[in-house]
Amino acid sequence: MKILIIEDEKWTAKDLRNTLLSIEPSAEIIGIFDSVAGTVTFLQTQPAIDLIFSDIQLTDGQSFEIFEQININCPIVFCTAYNEYALKAFDTMGIDYILKPFKRADIADALKKYHAFERQFKQIDLTALSQLLQPPATSPSAPPTSIIIHQGEKIVPIPIKEIAFFFVEDSYVFSYTFGKKKHLVNQTMSELEDKFTPNFFRANRQFLVHRTAIDHASQYFHRKLLVHLKVDFSEKILVNKQKSTAFLQWLATN
Repeated sequence: MKILIIEDEKWTAKDLRNTLLSIEPSAEIIGIFDSVAGTVTFLQTQPAIDLIFSDIQLTDGQSFEIFEQININCPIVFCTAYNEYALKAFDTMGIDYILKPFKRADIADALKKYHAFERQFKQIDLTALSQLLQPPATSPSAPPTSIIIHQGEKIVPIPIKEIAFFFVEDSYVFSYTFGKKKHLVNQTMSELEDKFTPNFFRANRQFLVHRTAIDHASQYFHRKLLVHLKVDFSEKILVNKQKSTAFLQWLATN
């Protein structure tokens, strides 16, 4: 059994390696990598791998970037200190999600799960399996009706019709509902814009606004537009002059 470890904390990587070998003495750890770039370079050599244990936050990005660049045909166990990536982890070939600090029992359970699926992995088309693990494809003309948000250990769907806008704060993306509730969103603004246009408009880098949340717009300094919402919010939402025409056209047709 050949195992690849992707982990940027040296002590954690060493502990994981020792734990794996204590549980599975016949296993071979074929490499330990701490970065997206280094792992991609290694995987481009097409090494034989049976199982990957991967952290999510690495020295130069998230491990999801690896699996976007390289077609992985083996299961992955994600080990991370953050629980907000669970849904995205299972969009890949993820079969388990372990929160740090992990226990020996967590690793043992992950290996049991791997062995339980091992025969199926060998018998089926793994590319097809990867496609099955992806969320259902959505037509551009029919955007998703809900978005997944995280509340502690809970994964909760919030109907899009309840969201007034999405916004960026301290590099994190949040939704803000008509009920004045703020939720962390595990997607980028660009991903949200792609999914929810034309119901939402990207007013600027910080705000993506739902049409039904807008009461009206008014002229602002330097030919910008000020968006007035139907829901109270402390920050101004401005549309710069380069987007003003497109915004007004969108406002008139949606």
